[in-house]
Amino acid sequence: MPSDTKEQHLKKTPLYEKHVALGAKMTDFNGWAMPLQYGGILAEHLAVRENCGVFDVSHMGEIAVSGDGAEQFLQTLLTHDIRRLAKARWIYSPMCNPDGGTVDDVIVYRQGDGFLVCVNAGNTDKDFAWMRLNAPSGVIVTDLSAHFSQIAVQGPKTEEILAKTDTSEAMLIAKTGYTGERGVEIYLSPEDAPSLWDQLIEAGATPCGLGARDTLRTEAGLPLYGHELSKDISPLEAGLTRFISFDKGPFIGRDELFLQSHDENRRRLVGLTMGGRSIPRPGYAVLCGGAPCGSVTSGGPSPTLGAGIAMALVTKDADEYEVLIRGKAEPASRTELPFYRRRI
Repeated sequence: MPSDTKEQHLKKTPLYEKHVALGAKMTDFNGWAMPLQYGGILAEHLAVRENCGVFDVSHMGEIAVSGDGAEQFLQTLLTHDIRRLAKARWIYSPMCNPDGGTVDDVIVYRQGDGFLVCVNAGNTDKDFAWMRLNAPSGVIVTDLSAHFSQIAVQGPKTEEILAKTDTSEAMLIAKTGYTGERGVEIYLSPEDAPSLWDQLIEAGATPCGLGARDTLRTEAGLPLYGHELSKDISPLEAGLTRFISFDKGPFIGRDELFLQSHDENRRRLVGLTMGGRSIPRPGYAVLCGGAPCGSVTSGGPSPTLGAGIAMALVTKDADEYEVLIRGKAEPASRTELPFYRRRI
């Protein structure tokens, strides 16, 4: 847990006291005091794969977009086609700079005549400023983050667990998640979050921290902003082409992304599975034929697969690579993403 002095300066979710009471090891995540793990990352990871886990994701940001022209504004702001979004549904989309770099990757919900945009915790202030800067007259952009808590319930027994709880206070229940498993993310008021958290754990869900969230999303091949996506890494380079709608009309970053789409020498994201017992970590150099060709963006042990896995941004297209670990080039095979697909 962070020192008392440091923790005083960290933001706390409405579930902070619950984490402390459960003995969670806390960590600083983008200025928030968040649980890294409770009983152990491996146990929490397997609980989500085999049963049900519950995560506090109240640090995420929520920004409302409304007013005349709200849909067209999001069409211009985001790479995906918002017209495909039906009422009470959601859509995932990158949001780019004019040079094609990624401002953030977001989830958009259509609510009545407006939209709710869920953004990454560390990007909330930046995203809000970017959206307001680009919003035309008549479009209202409002940061509602302080009015929401968010709890993610993930795993094959999610429905069974939810049936034992009272979710009547929920503002929004979405079939979304960040683990590769069935699950939901529940948006509710900060005042109601502690009660639902207790109910979910009493119903049998395992409390899970950021450690398991990271191993789960890596197995599922899901990007993390600051790793697979950044102001210097485009969604095209990150393999998110299916979320870029070039035929919808102009949007911020379209011209540069279109050029990238026709550049066979652009960087690309690949999956790597280590041949031995070595574990790749973010930032490790990737070699192709002994020559440097990129670096690991996310990596670690895969509890499900029993091997070291990584996502890496590379400049060479090959079937075999090496990862430089403690000065030794360890063999790694290119693997189709995601590493893990849930059972139907």
